[in-house]
Amino acid sequence: MNDAKALALLKSGDQEALEWFIDKYSAYVGTVVNSIIASCMTHEDVEEVTADVFVTLWRSAENLYPLNLKGYLSRVARSLSMQKLREKVEVLPLDEDILILDEDSVFDSLEREDQDQIIRKLVYSMPQPDKEIFLRFYYYCQSVSVIANQMQMNPSTIKTKLKRGRERLRTFLSDLRNTKGGDLNANQHS
Repeated sequence: MNDAKALALLKSGDQEALEWFIDKYSAYVGTVVNSIIASCMTHEDVEEVTADVFVTLWRSAENLYPLNLKGYLSRVARSLSMQKLREKVEVLPLDEDILILDEDSVFDSLEREDQDQIIRKLVYSMPQPDKEIFLRFYYYCQSVSVIANQMQMNPSTIKTKLKRGRERLRTFLSDLRNTKGGDLNANQHS
């Protein structure tokens, strides 16, 4: 059987055609999903997303053409993987050492929720591709090499953009702290 014949059978509701696609493409789809979410999630999560790709194939078969099914499966796998990451990761994991500030840093003066909201706004205001790189690395837990490969960029460029992004965040937060500190001092003298 080939993709065109299996797709024609799938369009008519043939479950054996779906099994044929699963047999042929599950390793490929699993690799795509694994490259995106494996560093942050369990093997069961990878399997779940992989299965969801084939459920999507089943549901969308009527509108598909056999020309590039592998590309379609790859796009669906990436999309569902990113969706799964968004469900699992609710806040940016930026509370590590990426924004190392002195002990009486802005984080001491801001509420935790305010801090997360400010950081999220700052990240989303970054220009492209910096924003996407920052989100992929810190939000989607992708490695530098995966980001470089998927965005067709040099790994050292990715590292440089991450470093500059951290510096921009650090500078903004430090400026915010100084501004808030100045306001606090002004209020105390009133």
